[in-house]
Amino acid sequence: MVAVRDLDAAAERWRRLGFTVSPRGTHSPHLGSGNYTIVFAIDYIELLGILAETPHNAATRAFLAQREGLERVAFTALDSAAGVAELQARGIAATGPVSFGRPVDLPDGGKTEAKFCVMHWPVDEKPGGLRIFACQHLTREAVWIKSLQTHANTARRLMEVEMLTLDPKAAGAQMTRLIDQPAEALADGAVRVRSGASRADFIFLDRATLARRHAGVDLAGLPAAGAVGLRIAVADAAAAAKAVGAAGIIGAGTVTVPASAATGVMITFDAT
Repeated sequence: MVAVRDLDAAAERWRRLGFTVSPRGTHSPHLGSGNYTIVFAIDYIELLGILAETPHNAATRAFLAQREGLERVAFTALDSAAGVAELQARGIAATGPVSFGRPVDLPDGGKTEAKFCVMHWPVDEKPGGLRIFACQHLTREAVWIKSLQTHANTARRLMEVEMLTLDPKAAGAQMTRLIDQPAEALADGAVRVRSGASRADFIFLDRATLARRHAGVDLAGLPAAGAVGLRIAVADAAAAAKAVGAAGIIGAGTVTVPASAATGVMITFDAT
């Protein structure tokens, strides 16, 4: 979930990077937010903006007071109420479930409603500066619309979420405690926590490791700590390079867009 200050301008910026962006959605009033989605086969990116101040969006407003960028990541919840109970039984002060929806304009001109039920880990539990929650999709067909899944940059799915932290080992251990997945030390000093089969991995790393991983990419404007990057699998690196144009930095099978060109998110398109 990418929190942005100007929702429509953000959607246009991501379109210019070769993404197909959904029509704008407006969430239920108690959420006070609106969104655009960028949908892949099994996951998606959400551009989220605040439309009205409500208690529910206080944490997002506090984030936006500091910067735009990756604020949260959602897991798939099979049963949000059961998930809250499971976490609470483990001593984690989970909250929810919260139900909401948003109208959806269909490609054929019709309309439907996307409905969700979400659960949250505590707002002060932010491994690597990233809040986490889980979303139970009650109407998957209203989100995973086939015509939205084809992108000029050939994006297919999320591979990694990169988080800057002064202590990758400690941040990885915190994520392990919250989601019960092991942390792995990588050869370059980063720490990886896998989120699940065919889903994005969490990568915790310090600034020096991030700079080595993204040689030649301008890191100006990135926070001292926090979620900063997405690695996205693409079918064709050349098509990705063409789609992003002058904003892209070409690597071996990769194209990287600095955070300044993508509302605070460094994007690496990876065909390797």
